[in-house]
Amino acid sequence: MKKQLLLAIVFCAFTFSSCNTNKEEPLAKVIERGLERSTVQGLRMAKTLEGMDGQLPRSINPDGTLHTDDYHWWCCGFFPGQLWYLYENTPTDELRRFAELYTDRVEPVKYQTNTHDLGFMLYCSYGNGYRITGNPAYKEVMITGANSLATRFDENIGLIKSWDFNRNVWQYPVIIDNMMNLEFFTWATRATNDSRFREIALSHADKTIQHLFRPDFSSYHVVSFDTITGLPHAKHTHQGYAHESAWSRGQAWALYGYTVMYRETAQPAYLEQAKGIAKLIMNHPNLPEDKIPYWDFDDPAIPNVPRDASAAAIIASALIELSQMDNGQFGKDCFTLAEQQIRSLSSPAYLSEVGDNHNFIIMHGTGHLPGNSEIDVPLSYGDYYYVEALMRMKRVLGNK
Repeated sequence: MKKQLLLAIVFCAFTFSSCNTNKEEPLAKVIERGLERSTVQGLRMAKTLEGMDGQLPRSINPDGTLHTDDYHWWCCGFFPGQLWYLYENTPTDELRRFAELYTDRVEPVKYQTNTHDLGFMLYCSYGNGYRITGNPAYKEVMITGANSLATRFDENIGLIKSWDFNRNVWQYPVIIDNMMNLEFFTWATRATNDSRFREIALSHADKTIQHLFRPDFSSYHVVSFDTITGLPHAKHTHQGYAHESAWSRGQAWALYGYTVMYRETAQPAYLEQAKGIAKLIMNHPNLPEDKIPYWDFDDPAIPNVPRDASAAAIIASALIELSQMDNGQFGKDCFTLAEQQIRSLSSPAYLSEVGDNHNFIIMHGTGHLPGNSEIDVPLSYGDYYYVEALMRMKRVLGNK
């Protein structure tokens, strides 16, 4: 009898120990660990590039060297914005100095009228800097940039033109990424009392719903419009697998864009669009178990194709915000998927060790697979939206 009791005690102790060993790491701890790693990597990157005039981190070259670029590159605003988020989380003098240094490297962008990416370039960098510090000089840079970007809007078509090149096919190409400019415009109207910016944002969002989506809420990457009729004449992809496929990062931009537009305008159509896109992503049969999408949801070679961790970071950040817009099961489902993605991105499979990955934070991004560019590498926007997602999740947990 004593022997049986002893065995029972040992079994219970072993079971309890096993349960503790396999217990999932608390989400709050995952977030803090991710932010701590991001801070260390971000500071290491900032110090590495400090003496390289005008340079900002981009990715890793095929030969394994660090790939940098200057303010002409469409992603130049992400590293400064990442530093501002990290400063917001841990307000040290060192982080602020570097955030200001790298933000200053982006300033010449404010005069560019040959790109549609000013929302990325200025709102992620100067926008976060202004939100956190209230520096009036940052506000002026953004207003100048908003006016530059507004020159790319055609009233006849009702959309912001994306690219000036046409590949002998496109007249007026508009890409789904362009949805990410609209928060910049709604901010500009509040900052200037000029309703023109908000009207452009509304027109672009409405026309994008009308022409860039399929019935299942998946998005085309590129739709080109006839400059006379204002109607689509070509629906294509540039970075996805095929014209009719769902390029993963494109779906991420769409989800994020309409979530923001609902927050900014409270128009129900934008919330319904965001919900439709979210359901497409979360219920897609090709979404992997770890919830980090393949580079294109419809690549027939799945699972033997690259992942895109940057798409996961963007989706997670958007879903966290969208989860707070719905009090029912859908909101809970959004939060659950975002948590799963954050846990995966914060695992050794995707999160860089200190000093590795050329001091980028997240591994396994895919930039432009059809162009054989930036495949299975870190991407600066993947890092930015990962940090943003961590900050958003931290705020949500703090409010519970």
